[in-house]
Amino acid sequence: MKQIYLILLIFLLVNCQKKHNTMMSETSFGKLANGQEATLFTLKNKNGVTIKITNYGGIITEIITPDRNRKFEDVVLGYDNLDDYLASSPYFGSIIGRFGNRIAKGKFSLEGKDYTLAVNNGANHLHSGLLGFDKVIWNVAPSTEPNTLILNYISKDGEEGYPGNLKVTVKYVLQEDNTLNIDYEATTDKSTPINLTNHTYFNLSGNGKRSILDQQVYINAKRFLPVDSGLIPTGELKDLAGTPFNFIVPKTVGLDIVLPDEQLKIAGGYDHCYVFDDHNTEEVIASIYDPLNGRLVECRTTEPAIQFYSGNFLDGTIKGKGNVVYGKNHGLCLETQHYPDSPNQSAFPNTILKPGETYRSKTSYQFLVFQKI
Repeated sequence: MKQIYLILLIFLLVNCQKKHNTMMSETSFGKLANGQEATLFTLKNKNGVTIKITNYGGIITEIITPDRNRKFEDVVLGYDNLDDYLASSPYFGSIIGRFGNRIAKGKFSLEGKDYTLAVNNGANHLHSGLLGFDKVIWNVAPSTEPNTLILNYISKDGEEGYPGNLKVTVKYVLQEDNTLNIDYEATTDKSTPINLTNHTYFNLSGNGKRSILDQQVYINAKRFLPVDSGLIPTGELKDLAGTPFNFIVPKTVGLDIVLPDEQLKIAGGYDHCYVFDDHNTEEVIASIYDPLNGRLVECRTTEPAIQFYSGNFLDGTIKGKGNVVYGKNHGLCLETQHYPDSPNQSAFPNTILKPGETYRSKTSYQFLVFQKI
């Protein structure tokens, strides 16, 4: 009799879990030239918040959230199909690795050996070169957790010039409180730089109706990294007080972006790394708010910095989802990460992962609605 009850209990638990996992569905998203097939996964919670992710580049293709009038719209930039992502994409929604952001002149030295990387951004290496983590098919791992997508990728020794076989896992979880957790984990068999992030372009206007210039940004940082003409940090950590870069009090992106500031001129807007002092990983370190519709995104992270990018290189040549043309400042990114060019700047926090160590990083974006009082 006990065995019968045990079998019944296991049956109920398994079927309950299966029912739970029906909240994530999948469909074909097209094929690469080499025949590999991409899959599109849909996560949806009880509140109707929907997030779509493809295992090609780990790209977040859609995030559908309500405004204060319960109108559900997409709040990220991207394309409607895989072919457009393959043809040309400014890293829309993708996993960036092995090293997010820039490495000066595509060179670094590690443990007495010089390494040369692809130069794909002027004289510098950007977002891991010509074939970064954003341009490969990730393996999908099984999960028993609801609304959870787990992606795995092995970056082989020498890929894009980096040392070591790097095993990477990225886990996306949509929670019932409308939080998207992105957890990163990696191990290596040789010392290697690592700096993983996600490159989602947010636009809270919904379906890309407006630019992001009238949306408010908050960044809980007192210092940022000035850059040279190639957008490589100069090594200085500059106080934000009294500069157009200060977002410690929320303000619209467009308020100071046109001021005659040398750093704004170099980048064509905001494209800078903001440095956090020791912070509680549960606190909000950055947010975006659209006062016209009430949508609010709050960001938390274990990372020591965030790259705020105001979509300066969007130039009107890209036609995105729903045939919307993405012009300058049509989206903004809050990329949680370590400092750019860290392998070449010893004063910056360490980004070298060694054999026997495990790289772990966590970032969350919570999608809220602020009602008018």
